Amino acid sequence: MNSAALKQYITWLGRGDCHDCALLGGKASSLCHLAAEHRVPPGFCLTAEAFDQALASGLVLDEAASPASLPPALYGELSAAYRRLGEVCGAEAPGVAVRSSALDEDGEAVSFAGQHETFLNVSGVEAVAQAVLRCWASVRSPRALDYRRRQGLSLDGVRIAVLVQQLVPADVSAVVFSANPVTGGREEVVINASWGLGESVVGGTVTPDTYVVRKADLTLLSRQVSEKQRMTVPVSGGTREVDVPRFLRAQPALADDQAADMARLAMALEARQGRPVDVECACHDGNLYLLQCRPITTLK
Repeated sequence: MNSAALKQYITWLGRGDCHDCALLGGKASSLCHLAAEHRVPPGFCLTAEAFDQALASGLVLDEAASPASLPPALYGELSAAYRRLGEVCGAEAPGVAVRSSALDEDGEAVSFAGQHETFLNVSGVEAVAQAVLRCWASVRSPRALDYRRRQGLSLDGVRIAVLVQQLVPADVSAVVFSANPVTGGREEVVINASWGLGESVVGGTVTPDTYVVRKADLTLLSRQVSEKQRMTVPVSGGTREVDVPRFLRAQPALADDQAADMARLAMALEARQGRPVDVECACHDGNLYLLQCRPITTLK
């Protein structure tokens, strides 16, 4: 395969035809749509065609798979894209999030939340390539296959893309619902927020603070501040869950204006998508970053 043909296997967020769900899956395609209008960390995506090409070359996705197993030309393209991302980030070997984006993920009916692999703070091209292989392999994991069975989806011919983005070393992470996921009410935004990276929030190892914001005027209707015991932080080569410093545990993770900003973001995304959305975001150095946006699939 020549270099010109390989160009279609890596696309950059917010550019060209990277909006195509048939190549990128719902997660990456959604961020491509939104990157031009919102603060989305820079990154690129290995499309489902890269996955197809790797399998066609004879790659076997098992524990023995290593970066040396990748087709050389594809590995070269991945290396070049990672170096380019480093230039954008101003770092020789930037820490990145490597995230699965299956082609039927984050749809209107099923979300696949937590079914496929994500790796945070991966640094160096060899480590990134290994993380890509593990994301590809996760499409056939027992957990993902069982989810497919329960959702009545096909187990054959499943394809997956992989998103590689600059890691935001979040001071605070949050999951924001543009409708109340408990009551189903469309007039409220509900925010779950805690210190550090979002793994502790989405993984359920911390009880986050909960904020309810009225859409009509962004009034904070309620704030429940929890005793936040644990947080996920970047460490060399990955992440670690650590104890929250004592002076922060009972402190609100968000100021009122930050909660209003997150509610405003969720409302804008809901208006664009035409349906209630589930948003993952992060705050760092006073900036609000959009990390993921998908439909809420559990509303009454």
